[in-house]
Amino acid sequence: MQVPAFSAAADRNKQPILEALQTVLPAAGSALEIASGTGQHITWFAKHLPDWQWQPTDTFDDALQSIAAHTAQAGLSNVQSPLKLNVLQRPWLPESALFDLVYCANMIHIAPWSTCAALMQLSAQHLAPGGMLITYGPYFEDEVDTATGNLNFDQSLRAENPDWGIRRREDVEAEALAAGLRLARRVQMPANNLLLIWQRAAA
Repeated sequence: MQVPAFSAAADRNKQPILEALQTVLPAAGSALEIASGTGQHITWFAKHLPDWQWQPTDTFDDALQSIAAHTAQAGLSNVQSPLKLNVLQRPWLPESALFDLVYCANMIHIAPWSTCAALMQLSAQHLAPGGMLITYGPYFEDEVDTATGNLNFDQSLRAENPDWGIRRREDVEAEALAAGLRLARRVQMPANNLLLIWQRAAA
């Protein structure tokens, strides 16, 4: 069997994120994860939210293999086979595919800025009525002092790839509003991260 990849950061933050999800999600539903990475998050969430059905995705083949290995080792029946999906390439999914949750962690700062708009547009298209998009990661905010660790992290990202970098929450909000989504809740998380909950904007 394929040896799954391991991320120390994903292992550290999976429980705090799960606890935040448990405060906002209903008992059952369907979830689409964008940029599932190693698969550690979706495996942990699926184990502890067994009445949810989970669809992992990623754009990289090695990630898809790791996701499949993690979920197989956990013996989970509520996780579908991972799908190859790049938010910058349409069509994303069949138009009839609707989810109660779209979840995306740590993508938009380690990808071109254009992925943010694409994520918002995908979510607006594939969220069921009353569904929510939840994003997790570091953000800069106009009215909040930036932690030194995030400043250093941003510099290291931009040194590795000029198209990467921590995004302003306000810029992300603008992309969300353009797609018809609004920021409904901001949750402070450990290690200077935020969990942001987005819902369809009122007509």
